[in-house]
Amino acid sequence: MKPGSKPAGRRRLLFALAALAAFCAVGLYNGLALRQYTVASPKITSPVRLALVTDLHSCRYGEKQGALLEAIRRQQPDLILLAGDIFDDKLPDDNTRQFLEAVGLEYPCYYVTGNHEYRAGGDAFAEKMAILVECGVTRLAGEAVSVCVKEQELVLCGVDDPDAWRLGFEMDSGGFEGQVKRARDACGGERYRLLLSHRPERFALYARQGFDLALCGHAHGGQWRIPGLLNGLIAPNQGLFPQYAGGCYRQNGAVMVVSRGLARESTLVPRFYNRPELVIVDLVPENPTAGSNLSMEGES
Repeated sequence: MKPGSKPAGRRRLLFALAALAAFCAVGLYNGLALRQYTVASPKITSPVRLALVTDLHSCRYGEKQGALLEAIRRQQPDLILLAGDIFDDKLPDDNTRQFLEAVGLEYPCYYVTGNHEYRAGGDAFAEKMAILVECGVTRLAGEAVSVCVKEQELVLCGVDDPDAWRLGFEMDSGGFEGQVKRARDACGGERYRLLLSHRPERFALYARQGFDLALCGHAHGGQWRIPGLLNGLIAPNQGLFPQYAGGCYRQNGAVMVVSRGLARESTLVPRFYNRPELVIVDLVPENPTAGSNLSMEGES
């Protein structure tokens, strides 16, 4: 053995351990990220900015949710779309109420249920739905509403989470698929059709029904990620290596944007290279020379 080989070996080991510690520290950072998508369509004649908020799970973002609210205000959205699990079945509703009270005063807000709202049970579910009403947030449950923003008309549809039927809540007949079809039938005309749903794994159904854009959550970004290698490790109702962990997807002319959500302290397993995110979706007129009808900007 050459003189000095042991110190050199130790230095390499220490360097490797330091690099591993830095890799883990960066991966475990859970500060709020902003992710932006642009979706173009010939049905859009005037730009519309949407803020997609999912899977808050009543987690805390500063005093009176100030960090999350300020991030939204900086983006100046036209609509706030809440794609389920804004409430939690275990954490108290205080943080969610503070958030909804603020955005309900400042923006038109539309909401669909997630699975955790139903897991809370019948009485707690009713209390959560009452908070929506108090905060001026519109719940969509198998319905379509016409929304006009800056002279741009959209048809906004929303559906309940499938756990409503699975857990025995009193629901309309036809199940989840029937509710999606009913919402689609209520659209009418050739206006831009936007679906708000908690579940991304049902994308094939949304595409078959002819929605132009679906906005979803639920997958929590696959919980663990390795940027450039692994988009998500595991997600509810998708299992290992989920197809729709988070991002923008296309199928049969339809587009789906999946948010990685905002859950932090409510998760049993810490997020890894998977920061909680506020998603901004810009709907813009189609440029025939631009090629793809969607684009994405990264985290900030």
